Amino acid sequence: MASSAPDSDIVPDSERRGLIGALPPGARPYASLMRLDRPIGVWLLFWPCAWSVALAGLGQNGIALILWFGLGAFAMRSAGCVYNDIIDRDLDRKVERTRLRPLASNRASLQGAWVLLIGLSLVGLVVLLQLERTAQIVALGSLAPVAAYPFMKRITWWPQAWLGIVFSWGSLVGWPAVTAEMELAPVLLWLGSIAWVIGYDTIYALQDREDDALVGVKSSALALGANVRAGVLLFYLVALALWAAAIWRGRADLLALAGLLPMALHLLWQVATLKLDDGGDALAKFRSNRFAGLLMFLACLVVGAS
Repeated sequence: MASSAPDSDIVPDSERRGLIGALPPGARPYASLMRLDRPIGVWLLFWPCAWSVALAGLGQNGIALILWFGLGAFAMRSAGCVYNDIIDRDLDRKVERTRLRPLASNRASLQGAWVLLIGLSLVGLVVLLQLERTAQIVALGSLAPVAAYPFMKRITWWPQAWLGIVFSWGSLVGWPAVTAEMELAPVLLWLGSIAWVIGYDTIYALQDREDDALVGVKSSALALGANVRAGVLLFYLVALALWAAAIWRGRADLLALAGLLPMALHLLWQVATLKLDDGGDALAKFRSNRFAGLLMFLACLVVGAS
């Protein structure tokens, strides 16, 4: 049963160990706001950027760009988590998995959260200034969907689709950062990444189906009902088809498409072995997409370098 009141006297175990546990007590709630103990989100935001840079052929500054995108992914994912918790602090108190988040439990102040958000955004600005002008303009286009995302779970049964738009935006930025122009290939890469995000975030949402239904939060896991496995499979197949089209634009060769095979096998493994009523398994499958992103990066790297 979810708690209806803040629990300021309760500290999650994640703040007693690891990187967050090593910080001064006053800093720990703000580190939790940034999800320093859960880097999976940084990886999932980073990979589409790296795919696009790799598929574009890296260029002269490809390695540096990938490193800058890594820093940007860390800063903007952290900023996104802080912003999301600011917007959702009242809702989070009603959900068992989120009721001990720093703002929901009053362990962090709202003013402090806003200061942290501004600081992280300034880091993102530094990364933005390293990019080519076209890439800068495309990157700025993500601000509106990012700002709207926390409200989507209140509006649509498919907030995962909106998350896909946001988390995949790097696919649109990486290519012009290398080539100084926009083409169809990164757009196809972006659309495929949106389908991928819908798939893996539907798996993630399986953990919260009961609580979400109780508090009125919408999700694709609830919308799909008993058809979650088939739905995730469909989105993964759409992702693979769009990525194949993006790779074909870069190199019209069947051997190039073979680079997608490891990624395809991994995604099919996720679907085939997913335990729909096991939150621990759903979380493990979701986290495995960090490795899936690496497989896709290797495919793009091989094609882009050829």
